[in-house]
Formats: sequence, C-alpha cells, structure tokens
Amino acid sequence: MQMSVGTDSLVRSSSSDDFVAFLDAELNASSPNSSPDNEAENEDELESVRIKRQKFESIEETEGSTSEGIIIRNFEASAEVDVCTHPGSFGNMCIRCGQKLDGEAGVTFGYIHKGLRLHDEEISRLRNADMKSLLCRKKLYLVLDLDHTLLNSTHLAHLSSEESYLFNQTDSLADVSKGSLFKLEHMHMMTKLRPFVRPFLKEASEMFEMYIYTMGDRPYALEMAKLLDPQGEYFNSKVISRDDGTQKHQKGLDVVLGQESSVLILDDTEHAWTKHKDNLILIERYHFFASSCRQFGFSCKSLAELKSDENETDGALAKILQVLKQVHCIYFDKDQEDLVDRDVRQVLSTVRSEVLSGCVILFSRICHGALPSLQKMAEQMGATCLTEIDSSVTHVVATDVGTEKSRWAVKENKILVHPLWIEAANYFWQKQPEENFIIKKKQ
Repeated sequence: MQMSVGTDSLVRSSSSDDFVAFLDAELNASSPNSSPDNEAENEDELESVRIKRQKFESIEETEGSTSEGIIIRNFEASAEVDVCTHPGSFGNMCIRCGQKLDGEAGVTFGYIHKGLRLHDEEISRLRNADMKSLLCRKKLYLVLDLDHTLLNSTHLAHLSSEESYLFNQTDSLADVSKGSLFKLEHMHMMTKLRPFVRPFLKEASEMFEMYIYTMGDRPYALEMAKLLDPQGEYFNSKVISRDDGTQKHQKGLDVVLGQESSVLILDDTEHAWTKHKDNLILIERYHFFASSCRQFGFSCKSLAELKSDENETDGALAKILQVLKQVHCIYFDKDQEDLVDRDVRQVLSTVRSEVLSGCVILFSRICHGALPSLQKMAEQMGATCLTEIDSSVTHVVATDVGTEKSRWAVKENKILVHPLWIEAANYFWQKQPEENFIIKKKQ
C-alpha cells in the first residue's frame, strides 16, 4: 500500500492543521517516543524512519478509531498507484513512499511541520479539496498581519518617559484572555492588543479560516499568537513568519493552503503584498507606543503618551469587521450559483467601488508624488476624477484654499476637502463627513 499525504477525507477544517495531525500520527505510530519537533537529522535516522513507514504500511486495517486504522483507510484509494509521484518531502524523504529524494523542488511549509516540502501539484490538489470543505461550511480564508494591525509592540528600553506609567498597568500573563497590555520579560518587550481585537477574531472566525502572517521572526509570531488566541481556537498551526516566506521582504499566498480566489488579507502595509493587492484590505496603522510613531517618521505623541486609545466599538477593527461581513454575505448570496467559480477579489472590488460612488473629484495643486496614488485610490472607491474645472464636480481636493480651483469651489458651493478625506475613506471603507476635513487657511 502506498501512502499519499492528502485525501479529501483528511480535509476537515484546514489543510495545514490536518498536515500536523497527519505527520504526528504517522511518525508517532511508528515510534511512540518520538516528537514532531525531533526530525531525523542524519542519513541513518532518515533511513530508520523510512523502514518504520514501510512496516506501518504493511499493517492490515483494523476496526475502531485508532490513528493507524484511520490513516490506512484514508490511503486505500492510493493502493493501485504503481509509480509514486513524490508529492512532497519530509527532510529528504518522500512523504508517500519513503524514498530518498535529491533536490529541493516545491514550496517549504515549515510552519506546518519543520522540514515539510510540497510540490505544486500536491499544493493545488490540497487547495481544491480544502476549498470544497470550506464552501460547504460557508467559510473563506483571512490572512492577518500582526504589528500595527492587531497589536503594537515595543522594546522595554524604547518606552518614553511619558510611557513609564505603563509598567504599573500591565495585565497578568496567567490569563491573557482578560487583558490587553502585557509585559514580556523574557523578550524584553511590551505588547498592547488593539481595541476590539478579541470580538473581531471571534466573529471573523465564524466566517473565515484564519492565518497569522507577520514579518516578525517565528518565536515572536508564536508568542503573539498565544496572546491573541490563548486557547488555540483560531490559528492552531497557521502562524506564518518571515522565516517561512519564499521572498525576502515580501509576503505571498504561495505558503497559504488556500486558493487565491477565496483569500482576503488584512494588513497595514500595501507594499508587502505586491503580487496580491486585489486580495488586500488596508487598515490604518495602530501606533500605541512612541517608538512606533518614530518608526514611521511621526513627531506626534503616541496614544500611550496621550493616555488614550482607539474607540473599542467605532475603531479600525470594528469598521473592518463590517466590511468582512459585507463581503462574506455577497460571496455566499443564495441567489447566485456555482460557488466554486466565485472570486472574492471581485466581490471586494465591488464593495470598495461603492464607497465614493457618485463623487466627482477635482484635484488642486497636490504634490506630483502623491497625486497618482490618491487618484487611483479615489477611482477604486468609485469616484470619477477630473483634471479641469467642470460643473459636474462635487469635491475639490486641495491643501491650500488660495489656489484657483479652491477659490472656484468656494464660489460655486462645491465641497472643498483635504486629501486626508480620501485616505480616511479608504481605511474605513466608508465616505467620511467632509466637515472633519476642512482645509485651514495658511497663516
């Protein structure tokens, strides 16, 4: 009997979680004292594992619910395969037949299990199978960034004098589910969870299989996952760090076991996802600590220094949750058929295009470097952008009330707003009150 890493019966909640269960059961069934973290580190050990796998394959199917019986039943469909296609490797050993392999073809999925590599065909098969499972449960995928999206961290040494009061306000690590500000002595760090993050994760988990994907290293990523998900309800093994990516300084969906047409991304950094901008929901950065403000060139005081914070019920995560609900609702609209052929990117684009629908915008003396991105942003939200004065204009966007187009806007009773009006609408996915973005006269 030959063994295949995946069959449809293995796909229950998420392919990555099933891989962990599969590999652990497979190795532990052969070696009761082995640990999933103690992979074979030399040729003799790999050969030993291969022999144990062959012995395991010879076990006849038994009744009951033992891991051996379950796995054997799952792989009966592969019994008639004459030649192993080597769908992936564990170390340098094929995960199906145990043969030693040369080279490093495929994609590494080290966050699922150290040393695991899958070939493109197997990745595609797993994604298709997992997609069917998710659609049956009316779920999609959601990839979540950590820093400045769900939380904000700083080194203890980087706390400003005005933030020193925080040392007396940290929450207990004994029950992190009840806290939001944590001092992590072993990492010399302090972490503040973004307001509304716990309700956000709870509600989002009902609509999505969720991944964490951070540019932080793996130890940091796992520590943050414990703070956000202490019971392991949301992420399990689905924690991806910069150590798991295939491109330096870039994030990619090639290491996510979900079809791109069904994945949404929530991140504060657009340029981290150059290949997947159509999947991206950009969120306003969370700057709780002064070091975070300095990192991005802001000279203003941090929320901690102001002894303030985002609004729990009307902040960034609360707004984004509404967008996620809207996208999910449209995607699973009962009046539409063929769920498999739907593309969440098209749904996201449709929702985005309604934000400034009906607005006709004229830009006045905007910095040449900023104009293209502002114009593209406005058009993606459904606005029409003009370059010349026209009676159809509804909004003039400028930074100076003294320009010709600004004076025309005042004379013709058009709405005159600062460029931040467009950026705010983009972050909150909602047209913002123009009176909050009035241009002040230069002194």
